Amino acid sequence: MARSWQYRRGLHEIAAGTFAWLQPDGSWGWSNAGLVTDGPASLLVDTLFDLRLTAAMLAEMRAATRAAERIDALVNTHANGDHCYGNSLVRGAEIIASRACAEEMGEVTPTRMALLLERAGELGPAGEYFRRAFAAFEFAGIELVLPTRTFAGELLLRVGGKRVRLLEVGPAHTRGDVLVHSEDDRAVFTGDILFIEGTPILWQGPVGNWIRACERIEAMDVEVVVPGHGPLTDRSGARTVREYLVWLRDEARARFDAGLGAEEAARDIDPGRFGRWRDSDRIAVNVDTLYREFRGGGAPTPPLELFRRMASLRRT
Repeated sequence: MARSWQYRRGLHEIAAGTFAWLQPDGSWGWSNAGLVTDGPASLLVDTLFDLRLTAAMLAEMRAATRAAERIDALVNTHANGDHCYGNSLVRGAEIIASRACAEEMGEVTPTRMALLLERAGELGPAGEYFRRAFAAFEFAGIELVLPTRTFAGELLLRVGGKRVRLLEVGPAHTRGDVLVHSEDDRAVFTGDILFIEGTPILWQGPVGNWIRACERIEAMDVEVVVPGHGPLTDRSGARTVREYLVWLRDEARARFDAGLGAEEAARDIDPGRFGRWRDSDRIAVNVDTLYREFRGGGAPTPPLELFRRMASLRRT
């Protein structure tokens, strides 16, 4: 079913009263969101990277259904800003996230993003990469609004008569990733557990958790899968992401065991069929995170160094 949908910006009704909001091309910051309604009840899945984008999305949702005139609840699938920086525009809603997501959400604030953009010219190749990725977004003046309700494990919600199950699958992409499964709609919103036609980015790990999250999606009774980035898909999209993660884990492990450094390994791996995906230079981050896992822990590499490595790969 999902494969018949066009990948165009805007609102797509994927089941009766349930919508996906898509933002091509799905690269850095161009995330998807969703809305589940039943009668007057509504649940929003994620906000967007800035207030302008979030306001435009909410306006189109209100035009499509009266249930969106007042959002009852908002679920943030994880802590990245492109899924939560617009939270202030849904004041009055109960904002729900995993406990780990809520704890992580305040670490990279809109103010910090605005400052990094302002200083990008001073930061060399890393700053140039950062500016290319994020200059389209307006971070100044955003008040970060945190969740008002947290959970761990699973949480069953009701949107009118619809059952919506929240499934914590992190740490994986981030520390607190959540799937939003609208059971009666046979639809799941995956947050950034799925990047479709784009390279996933492994900020946190362990990779095994992410692989199991994909397997969980593959086992669901769903027709439509709404990824965090990229076009609508079905369960085959989760299989493809799982295949990428297994492949990359094994390629990175072989180079780790051979004594290559993380940056050298990322440059050495031939991406093969996955090289056609957007943002293939994210392999620099992914290998670095895998190396930290292989070592059994240690301090994360500073983000600007990871952006420098991605910039270097993009130029080659």
